Amino acid sequence: MNYKERKAEDNVSTVMQFVLLGFSDLPQLQGLLFVVFSIIYMIILIGNSLIIIITRLDIALQKPMYFFLANFSLLEICYVSVTLPRILVNLWTQDRIISVLDCAIQMYFFLMLGTTECFLLVVMAYDRYVAICNPLHYPLVMNQKVCTQLAVGSWIGGIPVQIGQTCQIFSLHFCNCNQINHFFCDIPPILKLACGDTSVHEVSVYAVAILFIAVPFVLILASYNKIISTVLRLPTARGRAKVFSTCSSHLLVVVLFFGSATITYLRPKSDHSAGMDKLFSLFYTIVTPMFNPMIYSLRNKDVIAALRKLLLKK
Repeated sequence: MNYKERKAEDNVSTVMQFVLLGFSDLPQLQGLLFVVFSIIYMIILIGNSLIIIITRLDIALQKPMYFFLANFSLLEICYVSVTLPRILVNLWTQDRIISVLDCAIQMYFFLMLGTTECFLLVVMAYDRYVAICNPLHYPLVMNQKVCTQLAVGSWIGGIPVQIGQTCQIFSLHFCNCNQINHFFCDIPPILKLACGDTSVHEVSVYAVAILFIAVPFVLILASYNKIISTVLRLPTARGRAKVFSTCSSHLLVVVLFFGSATITYLRPKSDHSAGMDKLFSLFYTIVTPMFNPMIYSLRNKDVIAALRKLLLKK
């Protein structure tokens, strides 16, 4: 007891648990939010699971593009499952306490899977680049071995860095307040609870964000710059329309994900506010994964045909 008091006097607390405030500022909407997030979670699980199933069962979808799409759908299920179940439990029980260890584990998996998404979107852009700009070499370049290596690399590429970043964040001393004004354990709200100067940690966060968000985004834009210039040289309007239709869905997902993630992690600290952080986080953690199956299926004739075949199968 004296030890705790001495720590408090030094303005450094031995924090063993945090409180995720989440949407506690909307007490009259807790029930509605629980229903809405439950429906969203079911949509994400069902939509992405269907894409995984049809890409495995339909022979017409046994192509690199759909192999990566299946990986992306599995990733979205994992990515959302890091945050949404905890949100639902908090809304249902109103028990918002999370241990420091659980918070660190949630942050690590969130960052690791977010990094995987960035890498996988780059790989998908590269796949489209090779298919459209070098169609004759496509079967040779994007063979099964290369596709597997790219997918595995995307899944494991960010693990060492994100382990290091998570350990660095949770090596900080936290001041007397242990209330996280967010709905999950993300870096910006955790840093706000830290005592003393966190500038070194903030620089580290910016460096990792540039490496894993900005650089992949630039690579994707470079790929699509080449794709667009190639498409514009196609002789027929029908050919151009078909290629644009194939690529536009991927580009839309890229803009939604990278746009909201960039605003969250790369904008100046002085511009951070709890309300805006929650809004942008909702966008790239929940809204985008919900729309991804619809974006990829409704804009892709092969996926629609495979889905129809699966659903109408007797």
